[in-house]
Amino acid sequence: MLFLFSLTTINYLDRVVLSVAAKPIAAEFHLSPVSLGYLFSSFVWTYTVFLIPMGQFVDRFGTRRVAAFGIGIWSLATVLTGAAGAFGPLLASRLAMGAGEASSNPVCAKTVRQWIPARERGVANAIFNAGSFAGPAFCLALIGFLIAAFGWRWAFVISGAIGFVWLVLWLALFNTPERTHWLSQAEREMILRERNNGAPAQAEGEPDGLMRLLRSRTLWGIALTEGCNIYAQYLFLTWLPSYLQMTRHLSVTNSGWLSGVPYGGAVVLAVLAGFLSDRYVKRAGVMSGRRRHAIAVSMMCGAAILLVPLATSFVALVAVLTVSLSGIAATNATNFSLLSDMLPNQRDIAKAMGFVIVGGNVFGLLAPIVTGYVIANTGGFDWAFAIAGVLLLTGIVITLTMTHQPIVARGSVALRPARS
Repeated sequence: MLFLFSLTTINYLDRVVLSVAAKPIAAEFHLSPVSLGYLFSSFVWTYTVFLIPMGQFVDRFGTRRVAAFGIGIWSLATVLTGAAGAFGPLLASRLAMGAGEASSNPVCAKTVRQWIPARERGVANAIFNAGSFAGPAFCLALIGFLIAAFGWRWAFVISGAIGFVWLVLWLALFNTPERTHWLSQAEREMILRERNNGAPAQAEGEPDGLMRLLRSRTLWGIALTEGCNIYAQYLFLTWLPSYLQMTRHLSVTNSGWLSGVPYGGAVVLAVLAGFLSDRYVKRAGVMSGRRRHAIAVSMMCGAAILLVPLATSFVALVAVLTVSLSGIAATNATNFSLLSDMLPNQRDIAKAMGFVIVGGNVFGLLAPIVTGYVIANTGGFDWAFAIAGVLLLTGIVITLTMTHQPIVARGSVALRPARS
């Protein structure tokens, strides 16, 4: 879990450096808000395209090799961003970073399914997903200082170098439960016995192809819920420092610190939400789909984004941002847990996760661009927050109505849980 948390932290640290450095980069390359929106969104284009192939590679070649390949690519791309001398190379490096980062979520989902018993997956998914908020929390507080002290280019070089340290440790220490020598035989047997939601390992059968899984209404519901949530997350991830600088008139350094505090709060609250969701589903069983209720509550908290324009003091603003980001973080983790709950065969998890993240990022890639146009046409961020809030409320309806049955291909045999 420490590996997965730190992998996701590095992933999001490298994403958000550009957001903090947006002001000096825009000045150097003469970029408008619309151009910045496209640059913010650019890594999501390749990220989305490569997600499903990366999921299939993880299912085929394993987490160890694909994670090493992915973080090597995106860390190198982050370092090269700091060397860009024109807008073209800057854009190319972000596209390469997105392609490498597409490995992260399928690797994490597969590793959780391989290592973590069903009754503990809510906490496990919350821990790895917390990295997506810990990364911005650390980065937003630190990168503003680095930019002020050394310039924006060194911020990218230092961030990218951290990934290579993780890569060396991963190759030296990580493997699957079947191949990990320090694991006791009793614990190994328990992990293998419980990784299939209580079904015996020999009953899992051959994996379904992605096209067969796409016949499941539940898989589509989970992907659409993810999309409604990720739109708000990417709005914060890409535009929050600029909002604080442009609308609240903070410096680069101060906007970084103020942005980092809500992200730090979200890390703690999201892990707590994962623990509570595990307790909530324990009595009914994971395949009941009961975890959808926890998703609905989390998305309601995320919809506090609607209150951002109404926060007149910095204390109120930090409180609203913390509640909203915590809800978004908890939704991501709980939605990933619901996917694992409702997918009987662990051999399908990485490709299914890839599809869910594609669903999220189709919405997510639009968030920076739409926000850029909103700012250009209205002169402010109010409508951008309103759009994100409405999508979060829509996601509540989707998760409560579309995720009642296990994710199995039509004609496959699976136990039918009671509707909950």
